Amino acid sequence: MSISRRTGKCDPVLKALCRLACVLLLLSSAAEPLAAAGATRPNIVFILTDDLETGTLSHFPVISRELVQQGASFDRFFVTNSWCCPSRTSILRSQYVHSHGVLTNTAPEGGFDRFNTLGLERSTLGTWMKDAGYRTALMGKFLNHYPGNTAPETYVPPGWDEWAVPVRALYEEYGYRLNENGRLADYGWSAQDYLSDVLARKARDFITGSDQPFFLYIPTIGPHNPANPAVRHAGAFAGVTAPRPPSFNQPDVSREPLWLRSLPPLDAAQIAAVDDRYRTRLRSMLGVDDLVGTVIETLRATGKLDNTYLFFGSDNGFHLGTHRLKHGKTTPFDEAIRVPFVARGPGISPGTTIGQMASTVDIAPTIAELGGATVPTFAEGRSLVPLLRGQQPQPWRRNALVEFTRPQDASSARQTPVPPYQALRTERYAFVRYATGETQLYDLATDPYELNNLAATADPALVASLDRRLQAMRACSGATCRQADTLE
Repeated sequence: MSISRRTGKCDPVLKALCRLACVLLLLSSAAEPLAAAGATRPNIVFILTDDLETGTLSHFPVISRELVQQGASFDRFFVTNSWCCPSRTSILRSQYVHSHGVLTNTAPEGGFDRFNTLGLERSTLGTWMKDAGYRTALMGKFLNHYPGNTAPETYVPPGWDEWAVPVRALYEEYGYRLNENGRLADYGWSAQDYLSDVLARKARDFITGSDQPFFLYIPTIGPHNPANPAVRHAGAFAGVTAPRPPSFNQPDVSREPLWLRSLPPLDAAQIAAVDDRYRTRLRSMLGVDDLVGTVIETLRATGKLDNTYLFFGSDNGFHLGTHRLKHGKTTPFDEAIRVPFVARGPGISPGTTIGQMASTVDIAPTIAELGGATVPTFAEGRSLVPLLRGQQPQPWRRNALVEFTRPQDASSARQTPVPPYQALRTERYAFVRYATGETQLYDLATDPYELNNLAATADPALVASLDRRLQAMRACSGATCRQADTLE
């Protein structure tokens, strides 16, 4: 900028031009992708457990110390469907079940076959991050019954630079076959073959060998049934019993839908089996805890931890004696639809709790924003980044949608007594409408364990309001879901 020799002041024309140049420079910078310089973009790790209920993380020392105490925990985080494959599809695509169409775990209306036939794999969180310049990896369980009848065992979906996914006997965690980047490898029953440990070693090698920003997705097997632990953990948690909340072996089901009224109370032998299953699941999770430890120690040793976001969650919850269910999921109760979700990384305050409602449809938009990836217009969730940074965005979600469809496959249908339903979880209420015409309504402010079904006696205006919100969520698509989820 020039200075007038006569007055000592800036030339007004040049001053205006300078200001214009500064504005243009700022606009140019704002138009660039988030963290455009590759070296400054964060690494992202997402560890997803299988069937892990809330309230158990304190049992696992690494998860507690390195994630919960060093990150932010969501207090009200919900799934779109309390069954594995529909839930995992919502995670990968940021869509509710009625939008992505993967309705169950099995063909023809669900499972990997449905996901593949619909072509959903052409646009997932993996492809978004790869297109954004990230090195991507998926190590662990992909979708139920992968590779199914529509793809060979060597098939690797688009979007993944590294792929290590079981194609046979995955739930045993021993004696399985692994698709390793299109090459099949059989693992046996030795201690070193334990799947969680194999995935931990592969994750370590991936992190160590990455010289560009990476997105590592590790969907573990534990604690899914049969929840086989590593040999070193076989004796852990001796004498521990399953939690006994007021919903455990629910005494009065007289106001509940027929499917729940039909369940007899658990007897002593069944309760003992619940406790045994609980201990087995905790032992299985110790292998996941060790995996988390390997990931974090590798990040720390390579100097990458401070520039890495770590997310930890579950695809659905699990019943262990609650509401008279010996085990299982697929229900609209909080035990099945509310899951743990923890985030650690730059800008996240350690040891904090986030009370706003969130959903599995929010995971992909959150990771995409952190990595500067483009989110397709079909995405229906919200980025959680403002909440992770301690902000209070307004408006925020007031409604979480859960949808359940019974499978056509007879053997799969026998796994659950629950009829199809659509459920709405709000900040105060849980409202469920079944295909049978029955309804459930719980006031969570006075009945947090969902024991007093108010559907028959509630104010009709309240029921109508909740039903209106449920139908708006059920009919939403793309961006309209972020309008429907704020309705009051």
